Parts: sequence; C-alpha cells; structure tokens
Amino acid sequence: MRDLMLGREPKDFDVVTDARPEQIRKLFHNARVIGRRFRLVHVRFGWDIIEVATFRAIPRDISEEPVSTEEEAEGEDVENDSPAEAPDHNVFGSQEEDAVRRDFTVNALYYDVHDFSVIDYVGGVADLKAGILRVIGDPETRYREDPVRMLRAVRFAAKLGFNLEDRTAAPIRDLAPLLASVPAARMFEEVLKLFHGGYALETYELLRHYGLFQYLFPLTEKSLEHEEDGFPVTLVPRALANTDARVNEDKPVTPAFLFAAMLWEPVREQMGEYIVRGMNSHDAMFRAAEDVLHEQLRHITIPKRFSVPMREIWSMQGRLDRRAGQQAFRLLESKRFRAAYDFLLLRAETGEADQGLADWWTRFQSVGEEERRIMVAEFAAPGSGGGKRRRRRRRRPSSGQSPRHE
Repeated sequence: MRDLMLGREPKDFDVVTDARPEQIRKLFHNARVIGRRFRLVHVRFGWDIIEVATFRAIPRDISEEPVSTEEEAEGEDVENDSPAEAPDHNVFGSQEEDAVRRDFTVNALYYDVHDFSVIDYVGGVADLKAGILRVIGDPETRYREDPVRMLRAVRFAAKLGFNLEDRTAAPIRDLAPLLASVPAARMFEEVLKLFHGGYALETYELLRHYGLFQYLFPLTEKSLEHEEDGFPVTLVPRALANTDARVNEDKPVTPAFLFAAMLWEPVREQMGEYIVRGMNSHDAMFRAAEDVLHEQLRHITIPKRFSVPMREIWSMQGRLDRRAGQQAFRLLESKRFRAAYDFLLLRAETGEADQGLADWWTRFQSVGEEERRIMVAEFAAPGSGGGKRRRRRRRRPSSGQSPRHE
C-alpha cells in the first residue's frame, strides 16, 4: 500500500486476514501452513505462491530467551516484525491490534479490496504525505525490544527518501550498542537488506551518521576514521554506489564482493603491518585476511560460500601485478578473475591501485590471442619495469571502466 501511494511499483503485496491459519488451509486444498516463529499459509495459485498472514496482537509476556536463527528465518515477515525475544508470536488479534504491532506508521496501512479504501489506524497516511518515518509506540521501548529496528529505520528512510521523525531518531545513537547483542547470523541477512536494495550509499551514510555502522563493521569504521596521504578512504562508498547502479539496472550482485570491499581497508592495513615485520606479501595477505575475518565474524556471520571468494578476490590483487610469461593467461582463466578485476578497477578509481595496471587488464581482455602475447612480451621486455609501478593517491582519480562484479 505504501509504495502504491508513493507512485511506485510494489515489489510484492502482503495479504492479511482475520481467518486463522487452519481455517485458511481448509478453504484452499493446495494450501500449507509454514513457520514456527510466525505461522503463515502458502496458497498455490497457478505457478505463484500467495503468502497469507493472520492479524496478530503483541504477545502479553516477553521472554528474554532468544529465538534461534533457524526459527527466525522460517516464515518470518520482516516488514511486520515483532520483538525478537518473544517465545510465541502466534497471538492472533484484530486488524487494529495488527496495525499497532507493526514497526512504522507508513508500514501499517491496509487496502480493503471490498470497497477499495485505505485503512489507517496510526496516522501513516499523514506521515507518508509529509515524508516522515515514525516508529509506532515509544521508540526507545521498540528499539530495546528488537535493536534491529534501528537498522530498519535507517533502511526505510534511505529507501523512501524520508526523514526520521525527531522522537524516532533521538534514541538511536545511545541505543546503538544494543546491536552487539543481536546474533551474528541474523545480522548477515540484515546487512544484505541494507546494501543490496539499490540505495546502499544513502543507507551507509545514515548508518555512520547515527553511529550504527561501527557495530556492523568495527574494523572498517576504524579505517575510515583516518586519511591516507591526506585523502579520505573512498573505496567503500564507491563500491556501494557501484552496487546501487547494478541493482537498479537489474544486474547481478554478490555478497562476496560487498564484504570484500567493506573489509579491504582493514585487510590492507594489517597486511602492511605484517610486511613491516618481515613477512612476505603472500603470507602477509593470508594472515591479514584470517585476522580480519576472525574479528568480523563476531559481528556478522559470513557463509563460506561468500568468505572463500572474498579471500580469492583479495589474494588476486597482488597476482594481477604479475603478468610475465603465462601468468596473465592463467589469471584470465581463473573463475574469480572477473570479480578480482572489478575490484582492481575500484581500487584504481580511488587512487589506491595503479590506473595503468587496470587499463592494461581492460585492454588484455578486449584484444585477440596474438595481441595478448605481444602485450605480455612488451611487459616482460628489459626496461619495461616488469609492471612494478609506484602507487600514488590522487585527488581526482580517473573513473576508468565501471566495475561489473558478478
């Protein structure tokens, strides 16, 4: 309803009713009840599945016992959230009770298909017109019930282009440390929603503004606090802007690239420290990646299907500088080459990597086999420098080719 009233095409529709899950299942022979934390009904309609929820009330008793990640993920309605600690969320109620338990006023609007009217119990229509995001109920109480609501507040503000209402925004900085109590596995899914929705850059800026980012990526926050050679570290915002462009063009994005960009500065700094101690670059990279990931996993779980490609993207950065003999051809055939090359482009845009190296690989991919052999021979020729060039940071770096991480 919210998106329709804003003139946007909704991604999906939430269907809610006063019928209980068992009643819905009896009405449709091809329906099944799913979920333990939230009981929902999936109704098959041709090739589509329509998810139907029953109006709920806020549970009267809130337990401190946390809900498991598995229960949380199965059948959870993330926009229609209840306190994460509640042991039983299947407390059904009236439509008005269902509205009051939702997170923000603009997410508590109902469209009645009988008379085509909008039903608003909490002032969501007025907030929608004013461009305001307002928590339903007392903000501090709602954030303490579930600290992830602070992340959702930022996410929706960025997505809708709304301002946080004063009382909604006021407690966030003081309550931000509560995010440390959220299970790391749950935080992974939340981070993907924050940065893979097409408005990652705006979300990132709001997260830092409200002091939330440091509880997602603490090592990255420390790296962003200082400048290098007098210039701010800009790889993260450039990577997020690139991700937004790809999402908005319906191109694929991967969490591996996102996390590789987020954690690159801490990895690079730690790698430099190991090299100063006398470690070779290969071992330094391996140790730095281990250290950074070990710390990061305390805050956000990163599945191995993404952490392994991350390591490969990082390790290939040094290998991309070695192009003599058959090395360039072997790198080009690597399944992780494209992501590593895209990452190199981002580094070159910020001035952290040599733009000439990025241009060389761009051309190497575009020419034929014979021309590639000539390029490698020229690179290896005496006096060519073997591809080792001094890196420097520039105030206005060339944008080069736009990365297309896949």
